[in-house]
Formats: sequence, structure tokens, C-alpha cells
Amino acid sequence: MLDDIWVDESVFALRPDFAVLIVTAHGLRNGPTDDRSRAWLADASAQEPQPDKIDAWKDAYRAFGAKPQRTRPSVDALTRRLPLPEINQVVDAYNSISVKHALPIGGEDLDCYVGPARLVRADGEEKSEEALGQPEPGEVIWRDEVGVTCRRWNWRQVARTRLTEQTTNAIFLLERLEPMSLEELKEAGEELADLLAELSPEVRVATRLVSGRK
Repeated sequence: MLDDIWVDESVFALRPDFAVLIVTAHGLRNGPTDDRSRAWLADASAQEPQPDKIDAWKDAYRAFGAKPQRTRPSVDALTRRLPLPEINQVVDAYNSISVKHALPIGGEDLDCYVGPARLVRADGEEKSEEALGQPEPGEVIWRDEVGVTCRRWNWRQVARTRLTEQTTNAIFLLERLEPMSLEELKEAGEELADLLAELSPEVRVATRLVSGRK
């Protein structure tokens, strides 16, 4: 699964500093927000803002024609919702890591994917959920064989692959631009894996870094 996920060269041409750490987790036990995940959210909500990292994503959105004041990068939107909302334990885990590192993270149900995830520039004809809208030509999107899974790089995900309390296998996409270092990206991935292991001691986690810079 990990080896089949790819990023199109046109995305790296847009932002050569882009890298994504892909984390898969098999054997999760999810559930409603509890005191443990509530504490993770509270700790993340108390972090100092990191506007330089969020500004990098705003610049990336402008590069493919999006207006980040109208459709905000996910981490920008999330940090504007403090204190962080309670969703479920697994979503709380990755949202807390996202805010702590000012790092966009997408979390999705792996069993709801059809074929591997891939990050591409849209041609405008991709199948998309009505609530999400149709991607514009040149827009950066995540997709699978069925269609769009996330519009505008990390703006909004489809309902089809949403993480629920019934999810047992998940994929997390940790997306980095400079000034975040690759070392911090890997650290964030390790922290996420640790939280998932707290929730599900028998979880099996695997990771893969995809970067345009060799």
C-alpha cells in the first residue's frame, strides 16, 4: 500500500520543498473523545502560534490560483477554531499533532479507498462529492480511483473516507513545506504513532516519506 502512493511531478514543480510523510495504522480501536484525548487537544490549543509555517501554505494555495482567505489551508482553519473541537479519539490525536507543529494532516479510513492515494494537479473532470464541489483545472488534489478525496491540497476532505468510531485501518498524510524541517516532520509522525499506540496498543504503524528533493 505505502509503495503505491505517489505525488505527481507537477506538484513538486509547483513547490519543490513539498514532502509528505505517509502513516498507515492497522488495528485501530477508535471511540468517542475521552479525558485522554481531551487533554491532547487542550495541550495543543495552548501552543504558541507559528505563522511562518501557515503563511507558507497560503503562498502554496495562491500558486495554483486558490484564495487562502476564502478556502483556508486545513491547519490555518484548525488553529482559528481554538479550543480544538472534540471529534473522536483518533481525530483528536491527529488534530492535536497538526496544531502543535502547524502541520496539515489528513486522516482517512483506509478501507474506504479504492486504489492508492495520489496527489495530482486536477484536470477539472474528476468525480467529486456534491458538498465538496468540482475541482478547478490545475488545482492540487488528493484522489483515488473513484475520484477526489481532498480538494485544494488539504482544504477539505470527502465524507466517503472520513474517520469514524468504526474505523480500524487508517491513513494519515502529514504535509510539509519549508520552513518546517524534514526532521520535525518525522518527529511529528513519531508523536502521532505514539498517540495511536496509546489508544490501540496492538496497532501496526508503517511510514513512508515522499519528497521532491533527493
